[in-house]
Formats: sequence, C-alpha cells, structure tokens
Amino acid sequence: MGFIYKFILCFHVSVLLMATTLRVCSGSVSIQLSDDVLGLIVFKSDLIDPASSLSSWNQDDNSPCSWKFIECNPVNGRVIQVSLDGLGLSGRLGKGLQKLQHLKVLSLSHNNISGEISPELGLLTSLGRLNLSHNSLSGLVPSFLENMSSIRFLDISENSLSGPLPDDLFQDCLSLRYLSVAGNSLQGPIPSSLARCSSLNTLNLSSNHFSGNPDFSTGIWSLKRLRTLDLSGNELSGSVPKGVSALYYLKELRLQGNRFSGPLPVDIGLCPHLYRVELSDNFLTGEVPSSMQRLHWLSYLDLSKNMLTGDFPLWIGSLNNLGYLDISGNALTGSLPPSIGDLKSLYYLSLSGNKLTGNIPPSIVYCTRLSVIRLRGNSFEGGIPNGLFDLGLEEVDFSQNGFMGSIPPASSKFFASIHTLDLSRNNLTGDIPVEMGLSSNLRYLNLSWNNLQSGMPPELGYFQNLMVLDLRSSGLVSSIPADICESGSLSILQLDGNSLTGSIPEEIGNCSSLYLLSLSHNNLSGPIPESISQLQKLKILKLESNELSGEIPQVLGTLQNLLAVNISHNKLTGRLPAGGIFPSLDASALEGNLGLCSPLLKGPCKMNVPKPLVLDPNAYDNQMKGHNPRDSSFSSSHHHMFLSVSAIIAISAAAFIVFGVMVICLLNISARKRLAFVEHALESMCSSSSKSGNLSAGKLVLFDSKSSPDYVSNPESLLNKASEIGQGVFGTVYKVPLGSQGRMAAIKKLVTSNIIQYPADFDREVRVLGKARHPNLLSLKGYYWTPQLQLLVSEYAPNGSLQTKLHERLPSAPALSWPNRFKIVLGTAKGLAHLHHSFRPPIIHYNLKPSNLLLDENFNAKISDFGLSRLLAKLDKHVISSRFQGALGYVAPELACQSLRINEKCDIYGFGVLILEIVTGRRPVEYGEDNVVILNDHVRALLEQGNVMDCVDPSMGDYPEDEVLPVLKLALVCTSQIPSSRPSMSEVVQILQFIKTPVPQRMEIF
Repeated sequence: MGFIYKFILCFHVSVLLMATTLRVCSGSVSIQLSDDVLGLIVFKSDLIDPASSLSSWNQDDNSPCSWKFIECNPVNGRVIQVSLDGLGLSGRLGKGLQKLQHLKVLSLSHNNISGEISPELGLLTSLGRLNLSHNSLSGLVPSFLENMSSIRFLDISENSLSGPLPDDLFQDCLSLRYLSVAGNSLQGPIPSSLARCSSLNTLNLSSNHFSGNPDFSTGIWSLKRLRTLDLSGNELSGSVPKGVSALYYLKELRLQGNRFSGPLPVDIGLCPHLYRVELSDNFLTGEVPSSMQRLHWLSYLDLSKNMLTGDFPLWIGSLNNLGYLDISGNALTGSLPPSIGDLKSLYYLSLSGNKLTGNIPPSIVYCTRLSVIRLRGNSFEGGIPNGLFDLGLEEVDFSQNGFMGSIPPASSKFFASIHTLDLSRNNLTGDIPVEMGLSSNLRYLNLSWNNLQSGMPPELGYFQNLMVLDLRSSGLVSSIPADICESGSLSILQLDGNSLTGSIPEEIGNCSSLYLLSLSHNNLSGPIPESISQLQKLKILKLESNELSGEIPQVLGTLQNLLAVNISHNKLTGRLPAGGIFPSLDASALEGNLGLCSPLLKGPCKMNVPKPLVLDPNAYDNQMKGHNPRDSSFSSSHHHMFLSVSAIIAISAAAFIVFGVMVICLLNISARKRLAFVEHALESMCSSSSKSGNLSAGKLVLFDSKSSPDYVSNPESLLNKASEIGQGVFGTVYKVPLGSQGRMAAIKKLVTSNIIQYPADFDREVRVLGKARHPNLLSLKGYYWTPQLQLLVSEYAPNGSLQTKLHERLPSAPALSWPNRFKIVLGTAKGLAHLHHSFRPPIIHYNLKPSNLLLDENFNAKISDFGLSRLLAKLDKHVISSRFQGALGYVAPELACQSLRINEKCDIYGFGVLILEIVTGRRPVEYGEDNVVILNDHVRALLEQGNVMDCVDPSMGDYPEDEVLPVLKLALVCTSQIPSSRPSMSEVVQILQFIKTPVPQRMEIF
C-alpha cells in the first residue's frame, strides 16, 4: 500500500507540473500563480483532513486566492498568509511550501501534525510569522532561523521536540519579537547566541529540560526590550544575579520550578512595570528584597517552596495592586503587619508552612476582595479577627496554629461563598455555630483537634453539598444527630475521639454517599444499626473503643465495597457476618469483645439463639413404666425410633453443609462466567456495532485539537491495527499506529462497561487528567466514549515499563545503570510532585508501581494511570479487589487496615517502596520456601546493622556510594509507618536534587 500511495502521489505531482508547463506555454497564466497553486496542492497531499476543511483547494484553479484559509496580496496576487489553526489536521509537513516565496504568515497551530520540522522552511525568506504550536512534531529543531532574517514571531511550543537548541539558531534574529519553545523535551544549555535577539519582547522556554547556569549578566539581562521572560519548569541552576533592572520594560518574570539558588536579585524592585513575579519551587535563600516595595504595579507574587528566611516584609502594604500573594513553604519569621489591610485588591493569600507568630491583624478585614486565605502550619495565636468571616471567602485554612477563643460569627455572605473551612489543630473553644448549616456551598469542614466542649448542632445535617465532615478529638459531648445526613452528599464522616453518647442513629442509613464512617473512641452504646447495610459505597468502617453491644447485623456482609472494618473493644456478641470482608478480618479488628465468636479470638462465645433440642436420657425408662418389659416388639420399636431421630438430625446437618458448599461453588462459577460474559459482550459490541446498530456512534475527543471529529461510526477502526502490550487493573493497553505516518499511540480500553453512564461526567473527569501535562507524565491525548465502551488515548513510550527493565529483562539485555536509575527516580518524583502540588484538590495516583512507570527512548520516566482512581468509586467490585492485590507491597499501612483518608502520603509511601525496588532490583514482597521477605523491613534491618550496601543490585555495575546511600535513606523516610513523618513530594525532589549535586557543594541532608 505504501508503494501505491507514493506512486499515486508522484503521478499527481507530475500531472500538476505538466499542467503548469502547458499554461506557461500558452501564456494564459503567469508562472508565479502556478507556483502558489502547485505548492499548496503538494503541501495538502501530505496532510490528512478528516473534516474536509481544505475541500476548496482545487488544483484546476488558476489562483488560490479564493480558497479558504488563504490570503493573497491584492497587488500581485501572490499568497501571503496560510492560516490552518485548529482544523484537526494530521500528517506531516511535506514539501511544497517553499514555492510560496511571498508568504509572510504560516500558522498551523492546534492540529496533530507529526514528523520533523522541515529545514526547507528556511527558504521562505519573506516569512514574518511562523506558528507550529500545539502539534505532535518531533525530532530536533533545525537551524532554519539563520536564513530567516525577517521572522518576527516564532512559536513551536507544545510539541514533542527534543535535543538541544542549535547554538547558531539565533545568528540572525534582529527582527525576532516573540519566541516560544515551551512544552517540549528540549535539553542542554540555553544558546548563547540568544543574546543577539535584541528586539525580543517575549521569551518563553518553559516546561523543557534546559539545564546549566544561564548567562544572565551578559545574555538574558542584555535583552533590554523584554516584556515577558519565562524559564519555568526546567532544570536550570546557579544564582540569579542582579542586573534584572536593565530590563526596564519587563512585565512578567517566571523562573519557578528550577534549581536556582542563592538570594533573590536585590535590584528586582527597579523594574517598574513588573506585574507578575513567579519564583516558586527553587532553592532561593535570604530575605525578600526590600526593593520590591517599589513594584507598585505588581499584582501576582509567588515565592513559595523556597528556603527564604528573615521577617515577613513589613512594607507589604505598599504593593497596593497585589491580588495574589503566595510565600508558603519557606522559613519566614515575625508577624503580619497591620499594613496588610492596605491590600485592597488581594484575593489570594497563602503563608502556610512558615514560622510566623503573633495575632492576625484586625486590619485584614479591609481586604474585602479576599477569597482564599491559607495560614496552615505556623504559630499564630490569639483569636480569629471579628469581621473576617463577613467577607466572601471561599477557602479558609487556619489549621496547625495556636488560635484560641471561639469560632467567630459569620455573615450570610460568608455562608453563601465558603466551600472549604479548616480550623483543625488549634485551641478553639465554645460552640459550633448553628449558622454553619446555612452554608449552601460548603464541601469540606474540619474542626478536629480543638477543645470545643460543645454538642453537635442538628443544623449540621442541613448542608446541601458537604462531602467531608471531620470533628475528631474536638471535645464533642452530645449524641449524634439523627439528621446528620439529611442532604445525602456526605462522603467522609469522622467523629473519633470525642465523648459522644447514645446510640448510632438508625438514620445513618440515609448517608447514601458515605465511603468513610469513623466513630471510634467515644461512649456510644446500643446495637450497630442494620441500616448501615444501606451504605453501598462504604469502604471503611471504624467503630472501635465504644460501648456497642448486641450482635453484628448479618446484613452488613452484603456491603461489597467495604475494604476495612474495626469493631474492637466493644461489648459485641455472636457470630460475624458470613459475607463481605468480615471472614477475613484480622484479630486486632475484633479483640476486646468477650462475647464475639471467631476462631481468631480467645474467650467465651455468646450466641443469642434458641437452645438446641436435648434428649432426656431418662425419658426411655419413664416411658417403659407400665409396659411389659418382655414385649420385645415395643422395645425394638422404641429403640428404632430413637435412632431415627438422631440420624435425621445428623443427616439434616450434613445435607445443609453440603448444600451450602454447593451453593457457594455455583455462585463462584456463576460470577466467573458473568465476568467472562461481560468481557465477551464488550468485544462483540465493538466488532458489530456498525452492523447491528445496537451501539450508537461514539464520541472521539482529542484535547489538542479545537475541531477534532466528534463521531466515528465504528469503534473497531480504532483497534483493528492494535497489538496488546499490557494489562492492568484499569484495563488492557494496546499499541496503535495513528495517521499516515504510522506514529504510535497507546490506547487503554477500560476494564468495565459501567464506569460512568453519561458522557458529560466522563468528559469532566478525563479532562482533569488531560490537563496534567508534565515531562514525566504520560500525556493523555483524548478519549473515545460510548455507554458500553470507553477508550483513553495517550502517548506511547517506546522503552516499555520499568517492570520489564527490572524483573523481566532477557539475559542478553543490559541492566539499568545507576545514572538511568537515578534519572527514573528523580523523574518519577517530579511527576508526582506536579500531581500533588499543581492541582487543587491534588491528583492522587494511588496505584504507583513499576508496571505503571513507562520509559521513553532516553529513559525518562513517564507516569501512567495517574488519577484513574478518580473513577475508583465507579468501578465494579472485582476491579477494586484486583487493585489491592496488584499493588502488593505498595499499599501504605494506614490504607491496608484502618485508613482515615486517602491522601498524598499514600503515594509517598508507594514512591519509597519504588525507590527500594529500583536500587535493589528486588520485588517489594518475595516468598521463600519457609519465609517471606518484606523489602522495606529487610533494607531497614541492613541499615541498622551497617550493611545496607549489601542490598544494592549488583547487576548495575559501578555506582557512587555517596549517592546510593542517601537515596536508600530517603526511601526509608518515605516508607515511615507514620504518615506525618513522610516528606512531601516537593521536598523529595529537592532532596534528590541535592543528592545529585557534586559532593563539595552538597548540603548535609541526613
């Protein structure tokens, strides 16, 4: 077929050339007009146009000026502009465009064009604007700019370009005003020739792998016309020296997400037009420069996740246009100045994770536009200012401070706007305001670890949208209100560690959305209500350390989603439910119930059942009185009747047991057949949908295209060239060639047909994942949806998974070297940090393991399956069960038995296990003939003995001990049994980057 295609194309071009020659000979049309037609038709022949957007491009026309998306010069009739943005085109940049010698604008953005950038674009000497952004171009960046002295606008961002930028790329760039290569995989140093582009207004090199210490002093700082400088999301290092004041017109400075160290440039305040400064996620030290108080136009300041010290700037109030202020994750001291109330435009304030003290100044209530305020993890004290809760706040996080007094009253404006309120771990007292029930948009309420000493107002049940209610250890002394779940939206209810009395209300069954119910360590009494069996989404049930009595309702065994239960230290009696998770509970989840019946427990077993029939041994003698003992027939008859009763009882019991075993076996067989039938039905629907008409046309959405085809009639066409490359908990993965160039993509067919029934819900969930773009995340390109079939389309990683490199390697294949292993560890940490810290709420992977870690051609880590746990609540039971089995050794201990909630710390535990697996080459859990080796415990024991280097994988050859040892120690910190002892992923990235720093410069980490 390829040969036929090339033959037809060559014949097509030959006919065009012949037609051109005839027209020239006849003198009817000039050679220039024919060149434009010929060039555009040849260019079109290399493109795939699914929507027929270029149908007006007709080779028989004398001029292309009437064609759509084409603009000509009205004087000479030559093509000066080709704009094909967002048409869903694919294919490659072929030949033909070089014929358009008068072309000034070429814009092909937001398509799916692949292949390399043709160096022949350099022949378009009149080109002033070139936009190839948001495509799938790959390969190196050619040095085509050296022949394009007229180029003013160049955008090749959001592609898959790799390698370094040619150092001579900017030899002749005096006309260049706009340059963006963001969102690629470019690496190496920033070319020194960039300093020649003296007319640059915008320079965007963000989200690549550029490294080294940029030449600020004589390079970037010399571009005096710069208005926007974006170097974020790279691996740049070194200091940021003074000299930025030379950029007088600079408006945006973005250096976040690098390895810059040292102090902030002291002259940064001498750039009078700056309105956006982002320097977060670096290693910057020292104080915030006082010169910044001169930045009167500054509206966005982000210095978070650095190592800044010194007092909080007292001059902050002079930045009267400031709307966004984030200095969280540093080591600032001092208190907030009263001048903070002068920030009339402030809508976002985050100072979490510092060492700030003192009271919140009352003047903060003058920040009337304030929407988000985060002060978590400081040492603030005093009361919460009156009037603060009269503002239209949407998020308040004052947790882990020393606030005292009562929760202040709030206005109707506050209750109408607030959606997140966290006042946990303070010293608050008093009542919970009953007005809380008026909060129509509140989704998260955490008042835990305070000393409220109040009751639970029944109004708490009136929340319309509340999903999380956390009142642990807050001094509650009342009973649980019967209407606690009046709204039905509550997902997490945590009331542990209080003095709650009374019984668990039967109305708890109205909490239809609940998946975590934790009432432990209270004084609750009475039976466990049967209505809990109505909570079909419930995954975790914690009732330990109460006074609950009676038998456990047998219907609780029907809760198919229940994963963890703890009913220890109560007064429960009788049998455990026969179904669900109850037969597999550990003794620690049952102990302390003296009347509970289980082979795991010692002590009496109290059964509230009728007494069994007891045959009186004297009954026979009593009945014999008055009868002739010599009557053998009577004696024989009576004895025979006694044996018959015993036999009937024994036979009935045996038959009942056999019948039960048969029923269980039949149910298991039926379940297996049912799962097989569902899988077969999916395959059948895929292959016959277009014939039978039972399956409606599916929706195909490509995120990078503004006008992708919405519907395809046959889903089989997406998989008919596919080859299976793996299976996981969420589905089967196929390798699929897309487009005429055969560029590979990965398509995951989700395992269940009932994940989400409505396309809008599926689209919303998957688009969140599609926005998670990072060099160390497997990019999600789109999806295909029908009610019966869902496919996820993502990029293809040619080097396979880490699982194959570590555990399924052929003897002839080389083992992973230490540099590659460290690259994988660091890349994985960066990808997870992006998921945890760049999204609100954070995206939790929750299934981290080597098979979900893919590798590109340069052994860069690509995390896959991230965020699919967002669909976990929609998956079938067998998927959830397989999920936990597949992650053996990676599940954090708090999830395996008594989880409070799933959070980032669960991923960090799994990441620590992953490090150990990468360094040692061993699996997390290994079974020997007579023992089981837990990798985490094994390495920890070797470290305590001083022999930890004995566990390093010998197959990787030479390695620097001064890097491997701290990496192993970091892994053990990440796998701490106590979640709060584990570092955040941003801290992990910083530690790994320090470890890779040359020894003389390395800071002491451990």
